[in-house]
Amino acid sequence: MASRKRLTPEESRLSALEAARALLIETGPQAVTLKAVSARIGRTHANLLHHFGSASGLQKALAEHLARTVCQTIVEAVHASRAGLGSPREVVDLAFDAFDREGAGALTSWMLLTGNEDALDPIIAIIHDLIDELAPTEPPEHIAERRLHRETLTLVLLALGDALIGGALAKSLGLPRDAARERAAAMLEASFAEHLPG
Repeated sequence: MASRKRLTPEESRLSALEAARALLIETGPQAVTLKAVSARIGRTHANLLHHFGSASGLQKALAEHLARTVCQTIVEAVHASRAGLGSPREVVDLAFDAFDREGAGALTSWMLLTGNEDALDPIIAIIHDLIDELAPTEPPEHIAERRLHRETLTLVLLALGDALIGGALAKSLGLPRDAARERAAAMLEASFAEHLPG
């Protein structure tokens, strides 16, 4: 019988977060329990308690993991777009997909409904760091940075809302399914065009 590979604490934690993310995408946020994750990775419930403390601790860690992964991807897409290697639509698609296909919208709603609002703190902190990284190098009081904050807020709210009710709302209004994405892409294209060197 083959022995199970011994994982470092960080590898064990990452394995649990990836399993939780898969459960979130496959089944929804209600499936992200310590029992389900431990069964998926072949670890004990006690092992996960050691890493996360509780189910809400697991959800909070998952929210942070998703936010960090998604925000890093968005940062790379924005830099590529600014360098002429990508487009604002790619940035929009990444943000919208994170909340829809990657489950961040469902997880956010679930945490709010179950009274685990503080689990959103890591997402907010990481988005704030993303804004700081993408903001122009001008002084903080410069209007361009405030515009970037507003655009980021708009993009996140559009992506979250679209993940939750976008399909039904677009259908009831007789709009194409990707109408919100198109609107967000137009906003970013206008902003990027205004800030191109030239």
